[in-house]
Amino acid sequence: MTLQLRRSGPSRFAHACRSGSFYRMILAVGFAAVMMNLSSLAYSASLSDEEQKGEYLVAAGNCVSCHTTETGSPFAGGLGFETPFGTIYSTNITPDPQSGIGQWSLEDFSNAMRHGIQPDGTHLYPVFPYAAYAKVSDEDIAAIYAYMKTIAPVQTTQPENDLGFPYNQRWTLGLWKAMYLDDERFEPQPEQTDEWNRGAYLVEGLGHCSMCHTPRNFLGATDSDLAMTGGSYMTRFEGKLSEWSAPNLTSADSGLAMWSVEDITDYLKLGVSHRAGVFGPMNEVVVNSTSHLSREDVRAMAVYLKSLAANSQGSGEPASAEVLRAGSLQYDIHCGSCHLPTGEGSPEQGPPLIGSPVVLDVNPASLINITLNGAQTPHTSPSTEWESRAWIRMEPYENKLSDDQVAALLSFIRATWGHEAGAVTPEQVAEQR
Repeated sequence: MTLQLRRSGPSRFAHACRSGSFYRMILAVGFAAVMMNLSSLAYSASLSDEEQKGEYLVAAGNCVSCHTTETGSPFAGGLGFETPFGTIYSTNITPDPQSGIGQWSLEDFSNAMRHGIQPDGTHLYPVFPYAAYAKVSDEDIAAIYAYMKTIAPVQTTQPENDLGFPYNQRWTLGLWKAMYLDDERFEPQPEQTDEWNRGAYLVEGLGHCSMCHTPRNFLGATDSDLAMTGGSYMTRFEGKLSEWSAPNLTSADSGLAMWSVEDITDYLKLGVSHRAGVFGPMNEVVVNSTSHLSREDVRAMAVYLKSLAANSQGSGEPASAEVLRAGSLQYDIHCGSCHLPTGEGSPEQGPPLIGSPVVLDVNPASLINITLNGAQTPHTSPSTEWESRAWIRMEPYENKLSDDQVAALLSFIRATWGHEAGAVTPEQVAEQR
């Protein structure tokens, strides 16, 4: 009955790059960001301390990404989430009294955040991550509520969810919650440091990282035995649905084993690190959420993630020797100059492929998307160090390589330098293309 999905432009940056407008877009976005920051500073100064805290926590929860359409007003809802059960649209959370939450009390708001229950008693679909928000403290819920009341109200008419029977029967969600919902508050672990506990609170609560990075069962509930080992989801771009995969965030070899705490911190705070750049759905997470958090909070998240015990979903079937030979040739032609023949990458040309969670993901969907569509890292913080890195703008190969060539190339990368990830098939590439 649920799948936490995100709308994001897998290639909004890539399409702009191919059209020759990428650099103009960066300048325009940079100017707009400066103006928005100035406006935001003036607005924040008019808020009470509690409302300012709520504003920060709303950024931590990335609420704007899920409750805003590409052309709509912030927080006005209407964004469609494609799930195996049908399309579910996000709600209007502005304080409009008719179509939003303007008549909600703090108790109403808390019940929705923690238990997925609307004021009229009906159940919210767990696409809204109340299973994670249940961990948030009373004080923080109250601050978020106070800030949401300051947002300009927007009256909207929400699209109807497009769900088949029995998923369109909200009463059945009561049964789902009885089986799967854990609405306990976050409890600090006394044996851990304050930094670790802060990171756990943000990652497991407002950050709701497990909603995308954990596989789900046939009823859409997260599999706790494989928590943070990766998940998959669909997102719509220019009318086309495409699959993305959220990689393993545990300390497994297919996860963050080769990432340092500082690598993870830079990735979440700046959108780029020495290990990788942000792309696809993570663009919005970084641009709208983690880049707005203090470096101390982002580092705490990194400390917690780095502590997760190694776990994985397996590796898949290996590629044949013939496919690997063909992939090796494609790598030498198209990839070796930037990522080096060793796969270790170059600070100026390309990030390392060795130990990349995206490369080694049991589901190669995101790796295929990057190869076909390219990837451009969003600029979240001015830094001449990163401006010189050519690899923040990887070119697309959808018009250069066939499905067989892409499959062989990626199979080679996933089986070389000690990697043991499964083969990529031409059929998988064709589906993503």
